[in-house]
Amino acid sequence: MQHTPRLSALSLAIASLFAVSAHADEAAPQEMQTVEVTSAHLRSARIELSPKVGTTIYSIDSHMVDMLGQGDNTPFNEVLLRLPGVSQDSKGSGALHVRDDHANVQYRINGVQLPESISGFGQSIDTRLIDKTDFITGALPAQFGLRTAGIVDIETKEGGMTPGGRIGILVGSHNHIEPSAELFGSVGKFNYYLSGSYLGNSLGVENPQDTRNALHDKTRQNKSFGNLSYFLDDNTRLGAMFGTYNGRFQIPNNPDQAPGFTLAGRSDAQAGTSTLPSSQLDENQREVNRFLVLSLQKSLGDLNYQVSAFHQYSQLHFTPDSIGDLIYNGVASDSRRSNSASGAQFDASYKVHQDHTVRAGLAYTRQKTSSDNTVGVFPADANGQSDTTPITIVDNSGKTGTLASFYLQDEWHISKPLTLNYGVRFDKVSAFTEEQQWSPRLNLAYQVAPGTAVHAGYSRYFTPPPQELAAQGSIDLYANTTNAPAIATSDNVKAERTHYYDVGISHQVNSKLTLTADVYYKKITNLLDEGQFGQALILTPFNYAEGYAKGLELSAIYAEKDWGMFLNASTQKAQGRNINSGQSLFGADEVAYIKNNYVFLDHDQTYTMSGGGHYHFGDSQVSADFLYGSGLRMTPDGGAPNSGHLPHYFTVNTALTHTWKNTPLGKVEGRLALINLFDKSYLLRDGSGVGVGAPQYGARRSLYAGLSTSF
Repeated sequence: MQHTPRLSALSLAIASLFAVSAHADEAAPQEMQTVEVTSAHLRSARIELSPKVGTTIYSIDSHMVDMLGQGDNTPFNEVLLRLPGVSQDSKGSGALHVRDDHANVQYRINGVQLPESISGFGQSIDTRLIDKTDFITGALPAQFGLRTAGIVDIETKEGGMTPGGRIGILVGSHNHIEPSAELFGSVGKFNYYLSGSYLGNSLGVENPQDTRNALHDKTRQNKSFGNLSYFLDDNTRLGAMFGTYNGRFQIPNNPDQAPGFTLAGRSDAQAGTSTLPSSQLDENQREVNRFLVLSLQKSLGDLNYQVSAFHQYSQLHFTPDSIGDLIYNGVASDSRRSNSASGAQFDASYKVHQDHTVRAGLAYTRQKTSSDNTVGVFPADANGQSDTTPITIVDNSGKTGTLASFYLQDEWHISKPLTLNYGVRFDKVSAFTEEQQWSPRLNLAYQVAPGTAVHAGYSRYFTPPPQELAAQGSIDLYANTTNAPAIATSDNVKAERTHYYDVGISHQVNSKLTLTADVYYKKITNLLDEGQFGQALILTPFNYAEGYAKGLELSAIYAEKDWGMFLNASTQKAQGRNINSGQSLFGADEVAYIKNNYVFLDHDQTYTMSGGGHYHFGDSQVSADFLYGSGLRMTPDGGAPNSGHLPHYFTVNTALTHTWKNTPLGKVEGRLALINLFDKSYLLRDGSGVGVGAPQYGARRSLYAGLSTSF
């Protein structure tokens, strides 16, 4: 074992699986070479700031992305679905779950933790900007806190010695069009990488029907990203990162629904008639997210540090069909949520001895959130709707909150095969809840034999509720209306507290085959979950007073010179009991049952599998991958909450790529892909369950063609 273990055996195997032959770079001016060498040196120093001893690490590089059907146009969440312990969900429900957690994933770019944005359909991170990603799970060292289900540690592309770029376009089913561009290079000591993309199609959100095409489901999205560096000297770098995302979505319609309420002159609930069919509703959602990070990185031999300042703004605006939502739901809510976060982060490492590396850090974030709602409702009494003329309620709220964190840890190389990383972390949240916690961490890695390593860890976690989602409306405003809750009380959401245990082993059978296994158990107080309540596709957090999660992950990687395969399998179980916050979001019968009984979390999936392979021949590659899920939870008619599960699904994607080198347009790559090759129809959600909205089906078979050129 090296003194500073960074990659697990599985990470190395994945890297080798998708490795390609390196080509010698063309000669470049000496000044440019200095920039390149300095960049590599400081990137290595930055890695020293982030210990991963005793964790489970899965690495993704550009070669793995290239084998996926849509290549670097693949949404980043869908890339993560090809990793162990990650299960699929609908876009409106968070898109993925790690080890049966809802959201709770931390994104770090070049060592800086990004502030959270308001959840929605969009993916602010563009897959094409990523050079390499380490996905870290398990019992995490003290450096990682707040969002702990998984750490997505991204190293972005940087400018090289020779200026260049790439432009491409992907077109396909559902009127899909996706042009993109990248530009990179260096000028003296200045290094730059810029990217941008646009996406338009007619299947922005999962279809609520079992049909090939959805009604009213167009989306338009654009993204940009920049990574800029200036090297003051060989050991000092000033950096700036920025990113923007703008997305517009039509909310798909579910036809042939019966009106639930009577609107004067427009609908009659008792007769089941309406002048506005449910197939013609016009609900829309817009999302905005942008961030800026400024950083200073310094390497002084045994001492390395990075200090960063950041700002992030996000907004989500749902606009209802003001007539249709009243007719079918009794509520038409124009909802706008915004979140502005600013803060700073400091990380440092110091090698005090050849066997001891001490690391410490601070982080502080100040958030200002607002929730503005203009809600149309009908008057109501104990017998239901009491008037056919709607009224309007204005329900606005806001909050300024803070998050503060500190950690200290020591990486101790006890002997050549044995490494211990121990430390402590302190977190404090002041927002809708005022809480704090000291969290001990202990991680052990042991090299049993060449090619065989085990790790074990214990971590105490403190996970505050996402402030940007935890807006508290006034229940009293809706008394005697069709939006009055069944339960007239609602406690504030609380921070989750977890005891986390993890043990894993990685064994390299030979130079081509690597096997891994990992088992975990979480005992949780104030278990955080999120659900969609109402028509606006905005998630709202709530707590179970107690809960647990446990699971097993298995993975196999096989790599030959021209071909390779991977296979992941996991089983997990997550349950909670006694809803103790946000009670007004639920029905009285649900809350009463869950108070005394453990129920499955709505996003629990017992079995999940993923796998794939690729084969190179000449300048071409064929590849295929699959996803299997045993089905998320649902509530059967007359059954206990979340006691059933949806049918299993199995989808296969394929791709063929070919590269033409040294053309007048540079290096040109062509791509053909079939997503859901066998045209399987499958439900991700059926609209039942605790905190679940409308039915949502996975996309049917789709064909894509892409062309790109590098220069």
